[in-house]
Amino acid sequence: MKIPPIDDSSARGHSRSPAGPVTNPTSAGSASTATSLPAPTVWWRRPAWQVALLAVLLAFGFLGSRPIWDPDEGRYSNVAMMMLDSGDWIDLARHRETGHWTKPPLTYWLVAASISTFGANAWAARLPVALAYLVCVGLAWRGARRLWPAADDSGNTADPAAMAALVYATLLLPLIAAQVLTTDFVLSAFQGLAMVAWIEARFGPREKAAGWLLAMWAAFALAFMAKGPPALLPLLAVVALQWLAPMERPLGVRTWLSGIAVFFALALPWYLAVVLRHDGLLAYFLGTEVYKRIAGDMGRNGDWYGWLQVYGPTLLVGTLPWTWPLLRGVHAWRSHLPRWRTRAARQADARHLLLALWLGLPLLVFCVSRSRLPFYLLPLFLPLALLIAGHWRSVSRPWPRLRWIAAWAVLILAGRLFVAQWPTGNDASAWAQTLRERAPAPITEVVFVEDFARYGIHLYLGAEVEKLSLESNERTGFTSEYDESVASELSANEVGAVWITHRNKWPRVREELVRSGFEVQVLGEPYRDRMIFRVRGPASSPPPSP
Repeated sequence: MKIPPIDDSSARGHSRSPAGPVTNPTSAGSASTATSLPAPTVWWRRPAWQVALLAVLLAFGFLGSRPIWDPDEGRYSNVAMMMLDSGDWIDLARHRETGHWTKPPLTYWLVAASISTFGANAWAARLPVALAYLVCVGLAWRGARRLWPAADDSGNTADPAAMAALVYATLLLPLIAAQVLTTDFVLSAFQGLAMVAWIEARFGPREKAAGWLLAMWAAFALAFMAKGPPALLPLLAVVALQWLAPMERPLGVRTWLSGIAVFFALALPWYLAVVLRHDGLLAYFLGTEVYKRIAGDMGRNGDWYGWLQVYGPTLLVGTLPWTWPLLRGVHAWRSHLPRWRTRAARQADARHLLLALWLGLPLLVFCVSRSRLPFYLLPLFLPLALLIAGHWRSVSRPWPRLRWIAAWAVLILAGRLFVAQWPTGNDASAWAQTLRERAPAPITEVVFVEDFARYGIHLYLGAEVEKLSLESNERTGFTSEYDESVASELSANEVGAVWITHRNKWPRVREELVRSGFEVQVLGEPYRDRMIFRVRGPASSPPPSP
């Protein structure tokens, strides 16, 4: 069964006679033609609506079934919870003692707003990511609508706009990322919005170009608030296209300057506020979060072959079930290369050139950078969907069979349900449940001593999570691994804290606590090789005899 084509002849008020000319069904002598018109297609049988319904199902299907997993999801949800606990939405913090500056605040703001609205649960924490996925599906439709006008009205060829949306909605990597709380999908949505705005400015009506250019800069500003300088990588494609194939009627300098002013007005206030409030933060942003992520290994596949090891499988497996059409589309691009030798030819073929630059230039930067992770490529899956839809149109292929798309959707949903039941030590909800059972009294803080901190516990218990060092270490500014030392925590003598350490370090931790005059109450057997215990302050000396 194939998805039925759109029949909009009734909306135009015309029909085609068997001989081909357009006739008006209301004119005299055309009664038989009017009575032979097919009934209008109901909205839910139109491809665009079917894709929209499919995307909504894939966005929200089992969204909250899998608990929050540490470290990434726990870290993002914890910072959002700290915002709600403290009321401070400017200074990002993983604990009240320690700031958290690895990412700008936009993703945390969205997660905090969602949790505040829908409650402290995994569904609410991931909701901004699912919505970003839906935004990207819509952007694929809009971008293809401008880049690849429908080839014909016969219904024999898939509509490129709906096809691009279908491709993006069913690509494997976006489907995985749509259920993982990270900043990558928020970044992808705003980067995609910026580039689709540029497509409209470049290839759309001239009278609307200035407005779209301002929208592009506004979207880049929001992307910059999600991930900083990497958000501007698609600008390389914009600049390169303007250099290689300038607009025939270029926009004025004032329009470009206005757009840049919009960018600075939206992107810089938060950075200025926190840099002025925290000495050395600017050096940390530039040195650690920019330079070291590009030139340093940071344990993220920094070997010379790491780009192939990470990005090769990401592109081949992550584009399932459309990998073969993608490879055919890339192969077909070879015919465009000779056309790009002259400026006039590049201007005539600017649509394909833009996609090549949008994909190629950021990918080159990702490969050169020594910090490489699969989700870094997520923003490139929007131009990949546009490429596949464009190739599908160029070979006049019909809609894919509905039963295969349905089977893929069922497989994805079944996979999510399976993963949700997968036992793992990174399951923050399981840790929270164990702590509730072991420590029935109210828990105000969860303290990890020289151990991997499960920050996702904060979402489920409402208790802050802290990481301590046994050494009286000097704080190393914005890169500190620990929040404070055990000695500092003991001096506070907080009531309601539950302590956790690996059982291999348990003898040393207990010795340190007892030597400091504190009592230790072990709470049950080890859980996942961790000792769970409470710490009580030194016993008060008995009052002197009268």
